[in-house]
Amino acid sequence: MTEHTLRRDFLKKTATIATGATLGWHASGAPTVKPVLGANEKIRMGFIGIGNRGSQLLDRFIANKDVEAVALCDVYEPYLNRDFSAVSPRIINQIGERRVPKMQEQLGKVDRYSDYRKVLERKDIDAVCIATPDHWHAIQTIQALDAGKDIYVEKPLTIALREGRKMVEAAAKTDRIVQVGLNRRGSQIYQQLAKEVQNGRIGKVSIAHAYRISNMYPDGIGRRQSEDPPPGFDWDMWLGPRAYRPFQINIAPYSFRWWKDYSTQMGNWGVHYMDAIRWMLGETAPVAINAQGGQYVLNDDRTIPDTMQVTFEFASGVIVNFGVYEANGGAMISNGEIELRGSKGNLIVKQDEYRFFPTGAGQFQDRGELIEASEFSLEDEDSSANMIRNFLDCVKSRGKVWCSLEEGHRSTSFAHLANIALEVGQRIQWDPVNEKITNIASANDLLDYEYRKPWSL
Repeated sequence: MTEHTLRRDFLKKTATIATGATLGWHASGAPTVKPVLGANEKIRMGFIGIGNRGSQLLDRFIANKDVEAVALCDVYEPYLNRDFSAVSPRIINQIGERRVPKMQEQLGKVDRYSDYRKVLERKDIDAVCIATPDHWHAIQTIQALDAGKDIYVEKPLTIALREGRKMVEAAAKTDRIVQVGLNRRGSQIYQQLAKEVQNGRIGKVSIAHAYRISNMYPDGIGRRQSEDPPPGFDWDMWLGPRAYRPFQINIAPYSFRWWKDYSTQMGNWGVHYMDAIRWMLGETAPVAINAQGGQYVLNDDRTIPDTMQVTFEFASGVIVNFGVYEANGGAMISNGEIELRGSKGNLIVKQDEYRFFPTGAGQFQDRGELIEASEFSLEDEDSSANMIRNFLDCVKSRGKVWCSLEEGHRSTSFAHLANIALEVGQRIQWDPVNEKITNIASANDLLDYEYRKPWSL
């Protein structure tokens, strides 16, 4: 496929999304009609977790004419009631007004619940969108499968590696559709490059790079004391399977990404990039992982590093470097988010743009350029909206989603393995078939954790 045909297909596909037509897209880009539900039937949906990301997904779901939002669930009443005026000023002061969820006014009549199990009990709900904190995804997904729901679940898929395998096994016992919200899978740029890189356009890739950079100097998420949760915030339910601890405003509802019991930046951002890299390379899992880092600069309460460098090695002979830099700024990859370096040339890519460029001959080599330089960009593509449309089409057709639980689990495993390597302070060797650390037996204890009662899988 040429850059010209990619642009042509992009225009066709965005027109399809805008009308809400029930077309499915294969990975090849060829649209196929998939009529299963009646033409006028809507997919009735429940939304579990409607904070920051959950509200973004809710907005994209209800933009589709074949979706009916019938139930909302959240542990914070102002979010549940879509009432910005009731959001605690303490929350707004902590996270900033722009991070307070968008409050949809076009929902119409919906039922509202503070306990997600009430949503799953509803026989009239076809599918659920799960956008709760990471430590809830496994329990809620498996219970939704048991309840017969199709599921769109946000990334990162899990808070512990073994949860992902249990989710995959649970789904295999059902006929449910499950999409993991790794949104680069919905980018036509990445869909195209996954073919071209695997077909050898830049030769044998031996190095890949990606970074999460956000200079949070000097105070990061700040230092806060334990306190009572804001009115209408069910802290015990928010904690769920995690050990009890007093509430802090710089944990929930937004800043949990910097607390390792609930998430990490390796999981929050690293999973996006590791998914795209391994997809383009056609890889499944690393066999060795090394990590360095710590809280070197920032004066805050975080329990994850402000500086972290990870190296993943594949059996095929590829090294992937990923950095989390939250104590300094500036781009590491010029006008891109991922760089692949191959024997014939290099690729720099982000969701709406890519550039191929040749490299000169090295020492002892007498040759010309091995690939032609080229670049391409798309405008106004929403990869998250594309993922949602693909999910809805698959709910109707029972077809194959772009990012299955297996794919989501494998990509999320990169984050868990990186965090484990950092915690044990050693290079770890990974058996991707049996999903076991082979050189440090005690490190396998970090693949799971003990849930707080009464929660279990």
